Amino acid sequence: MHSRDKIRNIAIIAHVDHGKTTLVDQLLRQSGTFRENEQLQERAMDSNDLERERGITILAKNTAVNYKDTLINIVDTPGHADFGGEVERIMKMVDGVLLVVDAFEGCMPQTKFVLRKALQQGLTPVVVLNKIDRPAARPAEVVDEVLELFIELEASDEQLDFPVVYASGLNGIAGNSPDDLQQTMEPLYEMILEHIPSPKENPEEPLQFLVTLLDYNEYLGRIAIGRVNRGQIRQGQVVAVIDREGAVKQARIEKLFGFQGLKRIEVEAAAAGDIVAIAGLKEINIGETIADPSRPEALPVLAIDEPTLQMTFLVNNSPFVGREGKWVTSRKLRERLFKEIETDVSLRVEETDSPDAFVVSGRGELHLGILIENMRREGYELQVSKPEVILKVIDGVKSEPIERLLIDVPEENMGAVMESLGTRKAEMVNMINNGNGQVRLEFLIPARGLIGYSTNFLTLTRGYGVMNHAFDSYGPMVGGQVGGRHQGVLIASETGKTTMYGMLSVEDRGILFLEPSEEVYEGMIVGEHTRDNDIIVNICKEKALNNIRTANKEETVKLKSPRLMSLEEALEYLNDDELCEITPKSIRLRKKVLNKSERDRAEKHRRMAETGV
Repeated sequence: MHSRDKIRNIAIIAHVDHGKTTLVDQLLRQSGTFRENEQLQERAMDSNDLERERGITILAKNTAVNYKDTLINIVDTPGHADFGGEVERIMKMVDGVLLVVDAFEGCMPQTKFVLRKALQQGLTPVVVLNKIDRPAARPAEVVDEVLELFIELEASDEQLDFPVVYASGLNGIAGNSPDDLQQTMEPLYEMILEHIPSPKENPEEPLQFLVTLLDYNEYLGRIAIGRVNRGQIRQGQVVAVIDREGAVKQARIEKLFGFQGLKRIEVEAAAAGDIVAIAGLKEINIGETIADPSRPEALPVLAIDEPTLQMTFLVNNSPFVGREGKWVTSRKLRERLFKEIETDVSLRVEETDSPDAFVVSGRGELHLGILIENMRREGYELQVSKPEVILKVIDGVKSEPIERLLIDVPEENMGAVMESLGTRKAEMVNMINNGNGQVRLEFLIPARGLIGYSTNFLTLTRGYGVMNHAFDSYGPMVGGQVGGRHQGVLIASETGKTTMYGMLSVEDRGILFLEPSEEVYEGMIVGEHTRDNDIIVNICKEKALNNIRTANKEETVKLKSPRLMSLEEALEYLNDDELCEITPKSIRLRKKVLNKSERDRAEKHRRMAETGV
């Protein structure tokens, strides 16, 4: 066991893509934790398949390195505001933060979001200006931006006196000045030892331990990860587990693990300030306290920001149900969703009047999209409705979530982007033109105005625009229509396989979403109409083969490339009367009511109800 003054607990926080995980890689490599011949995978902390595919951190993970006899526990956190629940929990485990800021991009929306959480907890910050080797790096201006952000977030005098390290996580170099960089990360290690305080808790008092993260091992079961807030903990010790409601039950610590590099190492005991993993507590959940049975005192329950977006998850009832998935029943869907909220504290699941539908609320489209992607990979079939923002009544005023949107666009696209955001009720609050052909625009926009905007934005900027946003606050609800789709859709008239002949006959009506020889069913959305109304099309139509029609004239005709949607694009595309069917192999868009005559009848009833007839 290390003495208390030889321990440092830090979290690495930053906006997405500013280089947190790459920086952790270098700290691991240069700490001597690994043998010289040992292979360390790039972005070693991103162990989840989805994280590696998308190049983002989704789940907070911890590691530890030894430097000059000091154990440095490092927690890598997600940069996306959608996974802010992970960041908020982590702040309870550490004494200081490394705020990583891109030396070119500067402060971005999520930089503000994660820094606010750290300052509210009273943590000691160290600023790391990463990617200092970028040709367009502007370290002096970015340091000023960071200082302004600290002042805006009402940092204390001690927090305002933050040290700055200039580094390149990719190349493993760092220094105390942009002109004096060493070919090592030692200046950063030294800054951590000098400025981040060691744990101050008392190891002699009764035990208190807050469960901050959960892991699972098929041999050991649930593993609770967190920080020993007070006292000492040992293998084989009998402890009291206090749940969120205050109920107390007894359990025994079977195994205790510390962290070393990417491995867990078994330890006999740990004391206040140590970050450890505990096995043997079967029903343990995030936010619960492990305490001394003689003095079972609960720690404050983790306060997590409320979700801002919700969707309805439904059992798949399409004609193709059960063809591709393993789990299709409402019981399995319910089980999986309630299992998710045990580990993701920023997610909410509510049951509805129907046993086949569940309202799931999260931080944003990406948050819910990652859950859906994980479920389809596990073999689930389900349907989801259009994402909707969660409205609140604040001081008698109906309010909606407002996002802070930061956009970097080429100068020539600025007008088109501003016009498109104007129709979505965005309000410009800042514009910076550095004279390099790129303009940075800052807006406040209703969250519902951003649903479905990213595809439109990439089209307007021809792929050169970069868009980032984070939740800002709740504001009075904006009247009128905000965002939404203006085009109608092409709907399949019958069940069958798409044919080249059928697709050519409807190609001039809009953009198709399918390729030839794909199976469709009545009521399935097969394309986007050029106008604002929905039309029924038959894309399974076969060419009549007779003596007259022998010429192979169609063989020289080529179909236009279809628009193949990713999961996020499909979710953004939905309208109120549509669903997205998700299976392990397919993503299909469909109308809620598949039959045309039933759909017309439902629409007629809806109009009559609106007019009060």
